[in-house]
Amino acid sequence: MPLIDTARFLRDLNELRQIGRYKTGVHRPTYSPQDMESRRWLLQRLEECGLKAEIDGIGNVFGRHKGPGPHLLVGSHIESQNQAGWLDGALGVVAGVALARAGLPVDVAAFADEEGHFEGGFLGSKSIIGILGEEEIDRSRSRNDGTPLRDALAAAGLAGKPRLRLDSGRYKGFFEMHIEQGTQLENAGLRAGVVTGIVAIWQWRITIEGMQDHAGGTTMAERRDAGLAAVRLLAMIDQEFPKHCGPRSTWTCGRITVEPGAPSIIPGRADILFQFRDIDMAVLERLEACLRACVQESNRRERTVATLTNISKSLPAPCDPAMMAALDTVAERHAPGLWQRMPSGAGHDAQYIARVMPVAMLFTPSIKGISHHWAEDTREEDLAVCCEILGDAAAAYLKG
Repeated sequence: MPLIDTARFLRDLNELRQIGRYKTGVHRPTYSPQDMESRRWLLQRLEECGLKAEIDGIGNVFGRHKGPGPHLLVGSHIESQNQAGWLDGALGVVAGVALARAGLPVDVAAFADEEGHFEGGFLGSKSIIGILGEEEIDRSRSRNDGTPLRDALAAAGLAGKPRLRLDSGRYKGFFEMHIEQGTQLENAGLRAGVVTGIVAIWQWRITIEGMQDHAGGTTMAERRDAGLAAVRLLAMIDQEFPKHCGPRSTWTCGRITVEPGAPSIIPGRADILFQFRDIDMAVLERLEACLRACVQESNRRERTVATLTNISKSLPAPCDPAMMAALDTVAERHAPGLWQRMPSGAGHDAQYIARVMPVAMLFTPSIKGISHHWAEDTREEDLAVCCEILGDAAAAYLKG
């Protein structure tokens, strides 16, 4: 089994944490100066491990093992949400560096924009498997300030660089280590989670057209209030979804905007961003049918018109049984009785890499379940033991 230098692994994590530091977390939005500094930092770490390292035209950082295979791919992402945590994504990349440093035949990847700062999200993992078209790059804009993706790439010095494509035949599989971003492990007193699969995320836009009018001069009977129609529709969805969901389904209204957004004007338009998640396609299809029925019922009841548009539908990604078995065996050796199998409720780069090769994920506990916030944290002893589990499982799987 490889000897993982956990002290160096933790030192690397804390060194990366200083780039874009924000309180106890980090602020490294995609293609920002802080993000690009972190990518240059990673290039140096990969080269120190003897890998051939490069950054491609979408911002993926890739370190290629120079020796014979069979090979594994290991990684995640290193940009962060705004004013967010220091481990989300970075943990999986630095774990890949630790495995490479231990001499395992791994390629290490940091995929660009898993966090979705640009419309579409998962730009790096989609690009490297060949499903990110030039037209999507052309139309993508920053969710933070509207900057076109093409302009952001140019400002980051990436314009004109070729985009890498994975040779899936080179790899026996892909491992990604990540924080749980929930409370299951901590609440159960566990130290590791072997992921069984990654949920699909289906995202929607609901627009409601009413009539903008005066808040004092228009009687309640005359109003076509898009804002109130939006609230009533969301309440209906929340009431109906539990009749169709699975045990781990989630649904979220992430944004509601009304126009023109003034206190004395009846909203003439509402725009809603809505998503639901599950790992079961049958459940996802039931939830879609329920959502469509709710929109239809809203249009029957209201004096406004609601329109439902799908933004994206990712696919559920079950993890590979042999890779999970390797993680199970090693987790029991390093943390006997202190691990479990569990699904991932969040999306990850692994769900795109799963389209071209077997994948597996390992979760570390998240203190109080906090993620996407600067207070995100995990005990260093849990980070260290999970890196050891990952390294030993990777070695065992390669031999199997």
